Amino acid sequence: MKEQPLRTTVIGSYPFPGWLEFACQNLDEFGDADREEMIDDAVTTALHDQYAAGLDVVTDGEQTRLDFNLSFYGFLEGIELESAPTRRFGPPAHDQRGKHKISWPFEAPKGLGTVDDFKRLQRLATGNATLKASVPGPYTLAGRLQPNRRYPDRWAITEELTPIVARELEDLVAAGCTEITVDEPSMSCYAHREDTKQFVDIFNRTVEPVAGNCRLSTHLCFGNYKGRAVGLRQYAPMFPDFLEFNVDELHLEMASREFAELEHIGEIAKHKDIAVGIIDVKSYYIETVEDIAGRVRRCLEFAPADRLAFAPDCGLSQTARWAAKQKLHNMVEGVALVRNELGTA
Repeated sequence: MKEQPLRTTVIGSYPFPGWLEFACQNLDEFGDADREEMIDDAVTTALHDQYAAGLDVVTDGEQTRLDFNLSFYGFLEGIELESAPTRRFGPPAHDQRGKHKISWPFEAPKGLGTVDDFKRLQRLATGNATLKASVPGPYTLAGRLQPNRRYPDRWAITEELTPIVARELEDLVAAGCTEITVDEPSMSCYAHREDTKQFVDIFNRTVEPVAGNCRLSTHLCFGNYKGRAVGLRQYAPMFPDFLEFNVDELHLEMASREFAELEHIGEIAKHKDIAVGIIDVKSYYIETVEDIAGRVRRCLEFAPADRLAFAPDCGLSQTARWAAKQKLHNMVEGVALVRNELGTA
């Protein structure tokens, strides 16, 4: 179990400051040293907001990533980047992101970049919060790579990526990372139509080198491309198989779904910790402190305090920073209110 009942955490991503988005559109205007300083400043900004909220667990806000997983393809040798999307106009959806061609058996000889990100986080962190890293899992990474004769389907591509991600996890632990989220949202998005036992097998083989050597979690959500879901928003198809994931904590998206299927957390709590998504990152309604406290009390009807943690539904990268700051602050305050009621503060 985790070190604190009802702890507050985040998934991984945090909004880019406006100046960083502008700078990313004009990178040719900056030198290498300028860019390094800019990254440090962005991570410092993300940490500042998380510390100000009072979170028990913080991340670097994934400030070096174009998206929670898209930047990782730049570390893979043997693929052709920047394939054109099949649709450029109209309402945003996943088909507006192109798929990359595989030109050769691919590898990541220099890793996926998360170790450097974590070392930067260690260097810039000043508070007492736990530092967490997040790494996309192989099945999710496989989603933007095009099958070919050598790799005829997504499963074959996933198998090639699995040892690459596993090595990345080992390198993170060797660098001193004690908490890692392995992001596999594609598994939860497609659990209703794919082999969930095969998902569990892939996931557990990926984390096997580090299981027991750090605190592991995974994030079960339904997608958040520009505030839109992609998968069938039901947890029933995932269970009971997903209880076999070799992790210490499962994160569930609940707030955007009005806490439908909340009863699942009772069964999960018999096996592992649960981080309940308690603020809606797809809505600009700012949950009040009392809203949060009421939701925490409702979760306690199904699971004990020492099994529960609380977080946003998903990463905050698609939420405006002004809203993200208020939502995180109120989340922490609302959880603290219940901690005081329980005498666990």
